Amino acid sequence: MVDVTKWPIFSLMGPQELSTIRKACVFGTSANEAIYITKDDEVYVIGFNCSNCLGTGDSQSIIVPKKLDFLSGRKVVSLSYGSGPHILLATEVGELFAWGHNGYSQLGNGTTNQGVAPVLVSANLLNKKVTEVACGSHHSMALTDSGEVYAWGYNNCGQVGSGSTANQPTPRRVSSSLQNKVAVSIVCGQTSSLAVVDNGEVYGWGYNGNGQLGLGNNGNQLTPCRLVALQGLCVQQIVSGYAHSLALTDEGLLFAWGANTYGQLGTGNKSNQLSPLLIMTEKERIVEVAACHSTHTSAAKTQSGQVYMWGQCRGQSIVLPHLTHFTCTDDVFACFATPSVMWRLLSMEHDDFLTVAQSLKKEFDNPETADLKFCVDGKYICVHKAVLKIRCEHFRSMFQSHWNEDMKEVIEIDQFSYPVYRSFLEFLYTDNVELPPEDAIGLLDLATSYCENRLKRLCQHIIKRGITVANAFSLLSAAVRYDAEVGQHQGRSCVRWSERKGP
Repeated sequence: MVDVTKWPIFSLMGPQELSTIRKACVFGTSANEAIYITKDDEVYVIGFNCSNCLGTGDSQSIIVPKKLDFLSGRKVVSLSYGSGPHILLATEVGELFAWGHNGYSQLGNGTTNQGVAPVLVSANLLNKKVTEVACGSHHSMALTDSGEVYAWGYNNCGQVGSGSTANQPTPRRVSSSLQNKVAVSIVCGQTSSLAVVDNGEVYGWGYNGNGQLGLGNNGNQLTPCRLVALQGLCVQQIVSGYAHSLALTDEGLLFAWGANTYGQLGTGNKSNQLSPLLIMTEKERIVEVAACHSTHTSAAKTQSGQVYMWGQCRGQSIVLPHLTHFTCTDDVFACFATPSVMWRLLSMEHDDFLTVAQSLKKEFDNPETADLKFCVDGKYICVHKAVLKIRCEHFRSMFQSHWNEDMKEVIEIDQFSYPVYRSFLEFLYTDNVELPPEDAIGLLDLATSYCENRLKRLCQHIIKRGITVANAFSLLSAAVRYDAEVGQHQGRSCVRWSERKGP
């Protein structure tokens, strides 16, 4: 579960209040405002209340959470914030509410009066069910259940997609190239807009001075234009930063384009890209990407749960994806984004959206679902025969009908230690090994016995990386014993390291 106390504003709340949170969003120019939804669908706000963005009916800041009674009992499905800030909120039944800054009619009520409390946005949306909302700096977008896109507010660069640069005071359907398309997702940069349609195509419009529309040029677009560079690819997720964009395909490929002043494209340099560029090609399959219009930070998550970050990270410019210790992309924004806002409406119920790899990792050593136990050094490790047979030839042979092991519910292991055997089984579920080099020697022995070549290579890497003066010659001896070729390679490393560090 995500820990919302990583965002400082939630430190104002006690454990009992925090335990009620089901969804949350931190926003504002200094990340000093927050909205959260409780498990019984009550909406609360807390923070500085700039431009009446908390919707409490006044401009007073709040250090004790306050309930927005007007939204009581409404199930929130989508929420987004602008730079003013202004807030858009969509409910399960398709209602759209807006409040906060309104200097450019971004609340869609036909005026430029500040919105001090949530108001239903109804102009041109009667009988429409809104399923998703997105905010740019001062413009707004809404997606309906029929795949229509509506936009309104600030339009100095064509970000409303109306074909002009006149501000749009009420929701207007974005047509042109999207007229006969079914949109499935929408996002906003500061002054740009993007939409994904049901066949995986991407369309962009608005400001394009940094190439954030991915069209191969830097000219603004007053109406939607298809990203031809992504032709033939099926985009599943798209996100926008302040002036850059990221797109994830159904095959787990990640493309980046737009502004790159802080390395937010992850290309290894700071040059803007006018067209989508494939990045992270050497990494495993990407399953999620993250960015938001108020930061220059990017993040991605792989199928095994590894989280990378790049771009502007606490004042530093990280030009290549950097592997973090985080378990979710949200933590990148809590700890490293400037400001430390949330890139999405954060759900505390992530177990509902686990990938296959995440589900496997979660089920390792779970007695509730396991159908087999290994007993090592008197300790039990719970596993699943099917997983072991799929992942390891040794177990595929072992669990055959004419083998005794196939009938057992508990299998005793006496030739390997508990840490080693547990790490081996966990590797079959996660593809990862976390062992000190001393234990990695034993795991290398197991990998050799079971003919697990990839595991052998991982162990060799751990051993080489963990060489110290104290353990150099014991590691050398073990490496030579398990594999002569590896032993020679590791041996040279051990000797060189010892000579360099020795007295």
